[in-house]
Amino acid sequence: MPDRTLPIRTTAAVALVATGLLLTACGTTPKPDAPAAPKRTTAPAAPEKPAAEAAATLGGPGTACALPVSFALAKGWKPEAVKDPENPEFAELTRQGPAVMRCEVDAKPTGNIGYLRVWTVAKGPARTALEGFVKAADQPSAVAYRETRAGSLAAVEVTYTSHGELTDETKEQRAFAVATPKGPVVLVHLGGLDTDEHRAMLPAYELAKSTTKAL
Repeated sequence: MPDRTLPIRTTAAVALVATGLLLTACGTTPKPDAPAAPKRTTAPAAPEKPAAEAAATLGGPGTACALPVSFALAKGWKPEAVKDPENPEFAELTRQGPAVMRCEVDAKPTGNIGYLRVWTVAKGPARTALEGFVKAADQPSAVAYRETRAGSLAAVEVTYTSHGELTDETKEQRAFAVATPKGPVVLVHLGGLDTDEHRAMLPAYELAKSTTKAL
């Protein structure tokens, strides 16, 4: 004779099903379990670029470029004075708007393709000089100015994009300008082959800006 006794677990399951049917028949639907609260996740912070190591000073007596200001050069960057910058034959290379290029600091020894270039403007407010410089750039766009400090000096800084002829693409640029006690406005510009190169060289630019001093 077969055993008609249901196992305890089966009996319990049947009872629960019956209860559910009874509740449904009475117009009461069991409430579903509340969904689990989503776990909060924190996006990892973008890694900060390490500060550039200062290796030399540019602009003072005995340095590669005679300038109305001095600032610290990042390790590996190679400065060179621009020869005969006032010569009109070289104007296409040494002039941009009201600014005349006085010094180029090459990043190639560090593995990057770009320059810190130092320009001077004969006179005028730093903001006016910087605006004239940017307007003369290649198709400038997304131009944004802000008041800042360059070392202990009041400064104006600009970020913008321009169209690169070699890469045929838009790339980031930036520069800061200070008015010196002796008259000329000094403008320090960071370009780069493209935006990636520009961003890789920012620590050297920030080092120069944070250490600028009038001579």
